[in-house]
Amino acid sequence: MSEFVGKHILIIIENLPAPFDRRVWQEACTLKENGAEVSIICPKMKGYTDSYEQIDGIDIYRHPLPTEGKGIFGYIMEYSAAIFWELYLSFKIFFKKRFHVIQGCNPPDLIFLTAWPFKRLWGVKYVFDHHDINPELYLAKFNKKGIFYRCMLLFEKWNFKVADYSIATNESYKEIAINRGEMPQHKVSVVRSGPSLHRLHLTDGNPMYKKGRSFLVGYVGVIGVQEGLDLLLQSVKTIVDKRNDVQFAIVGGGTSLEEIKNLANEMNLSEYVDFYGRVSDEILVDILNTCDVCVNPDKPTEMNNLSTMNKIMEYMALKKAIVQFDLKEGRASAQKASLYAKHYDTQDFADKIMWLLDNEEERKRMGEFGYDRVLKDLSWHHEGKKLLKFYQKVLEVPQKESSFVNPVSALTD
Repeated sequence: MSEFVGKHILIIIENLPAPFDRRVWQEACTLKENGAEVSIICPKMKGYTDSYEQIDGIDIYRHPLPTEGKGIFGYIMEYSAAIFWELYLSFKIFFKKRFHVIQGCNPPDLIFLTAWPFKRLWGVKYVFDHHDINPELYLAKFNKKGIFYRCMLLFEKWNFKVADYSIATNESYKEIAINRGEMPQHKVSVVRSGPSLHRLHLTDGNPMYKKGRSFLVGYVGVIGVQEGLDLLLQSVKTIVDKRNDVQFAIVGGGTSLEEIKNLANEMNLSEYVDFYGRVSDEILVDILNTCDVCVNPDKPTEMNNLSTMNKIMEYMALKKAIVQFDLKEGRASAQKASLYAKHYDTQDFADKIMWLLDNEEERKRMGEFGYDRVLKDLSWHHEGKKLLKFYQKVLEVPQKESSFVNPVSALTD
């Protein structure tokens, strides 16, 4: 509980506010519960607009962003503003209370620019918390290589070069850190985004979300280009053309939300598909507990193939059978808790959803398998211990079994 007393850790997030970023908030709470002082720099976004706020003893400094980047030049404007504010707030925090570590959470791979002067002048250590593989993310969004793609590779390389240590979200990311980032293996640790069972608790659900139909199929997550909601709607169309007993719930927001809503209208699916946007944890858990099947339609890109999606483990934590495309890390997480459709085959995706809806015993078996896997291996109770062991190394405190406290998250979605 007190092994990190006297240590101050600054966490920088560019693409999401705290405490909305679930992974980072769990990390911050775990470090705080074990004695560290934690400060967070992040952007202002809808629902999180206070410039300064303290939650559970964690100081949160939020800065404005001019726009949410969509095209190349939109991203340049967004990231330039973020770098300015991150530098300004870092110096403000440092001269108020010196920090010992900067943990930079990508995307983008530019937070090393903020960390570098503190590392050179005051010996502050830089930890790269690797959330996204940005070169592959660029390809997934723009489907081309060129100068900007080469810039992504260069920024990634510099980020690893400046970093003293790196946290990888899965084994695929660890391989990238070692092979492409040229980091020594002993400086890279895998800490997965394990779900908190305090937040994701089992309930009976609420039949109102089924809108009078027999079944509910659910999706939770970002709604963007690479998340494959257009593919999901094609599968929905296949299903509703054959049967009218299935309702679909889509929870989450993103740059493609309105586009996907319009597509649902054009496909005459509005009666069957409900878009809930970003909702509170209470409503999120209520909807997911009501679902009979949950889906992950992430497009089979190299980015998605090598990335661990939080939604998969959240579905598993609530005993849900899953349907997704057959991707490396998706299969590594879910194993027998999921069925795997052929790449881009929306008919196969739909067939697997319908098969599960018509086979209740198999749904239950898969749900129990996933839940047991979360309890034994994947929950934050296990991953938080790995984070503490990692920070024992970073902060050079004696290696011992940490008194892990599973933090109760204060975030809303």
